[in-house]
Amino acid sequence: MTQRVPVVPVVVFVAVSFAGAWLVVSPLWLDPAGLSSPVASLLVPLMMFTPTLATLVVVFVLRTPRQRRRAFLGIWPLGRLGRWFVFLGVGLVVPIVVVVATVFVGAALGWVDLDLATLSGFRAQLDAAVPAGTPLPPVQVLVVLQLVQLPLGAVLNSVFAAGEEIGWRGWLQPALMPLGAWPALVITGVVWGLWHSPIILLGYNFDRADLSGVLFMVGGCVAWGLFLGWLRLRSDSVWPAVLAHGSLNAVGGFVLLLSAAGATVDMARVGPLGIISWALVAIVMIVIVGLRKMGPAPR
Repeated sequence: MTQRVPVVPVVVFVAVSFAGAWLVVSPLWLDPAGLSSPVASLLVPLMMFTPTLATLVVVFVLRTPRQRRRAFLGIWPLGRLGRWFVFLGVGLVVPIVVVVATVFVGAALGWVDLDLATLSGFRAQLDAAVPAGTPLPPVQVLVVLQLVQLPLGAVLNSVFAAGEEIGWRGWLQPALMPLGAWPALVITGVVWGLWHSPIILLGYNFDRADLSGVLFMVGGCVAWGLFLGWLRLRSDSVWPAVLAHGSLNAVGGFVLLLSAAGATVDMARVGPLGIISWALVAIVMIVIVGLRKMGPAPR
């Protein structure tokens, strides 16, 4: 770990990752279709690798750090395998539990209408996506399959999440650690949120193509960044944070499975990065910090 914040490499890292993100998705800004463009499904995942590109620049061009680079990034070694797998499990499960809880808390608050009986919202999505007359299993079976496949979805999404996490929790967070753990986690979360601006301003995630969408994204990334950052610190590995990020992306559309047809779903409230999830992640972090204080000191 560095003894002081490497200011120039941090500035270069942020500049390269941000410029790369804007460059990658610039065709969507030039296309009137925006996020509906056929190339959006290619460019948005490609954008996720720009923090890794920035990491390569600061590590190999600016030589920060100069030694033990894989350990600094949390790529290798993995440490004690038993402990490592425990944090992988936590990274997989917590995002799913929080996002599912977010939906039901939102329903209890009257912020989203659910249809658990007929799953009319999911039926409407199927009708729009599948040609009429196509034989399908009962919609309830399809929803159950969606839920059962979440661990696999988390692993598959982790391929792209690694493109971000090697940068955010792999390089940037350790580089900021001389400021202290909490400032490093919060600043990393803010940078992570602002980095999404090129697609948020097109309506991605919250359907708010303005500053409010960016602010909601920053709030969500700071909240989840505390959890992902904690995984990085406690496991001394970037991979639990990668899997947690992949798990969050995999379960991100859960509210759309249960919402009633025609219901307004405000993702800024009931989405995986919405304000309810902020509160629930805060509760998770309070529990985590409390358990650590009650438990034995880490070796």
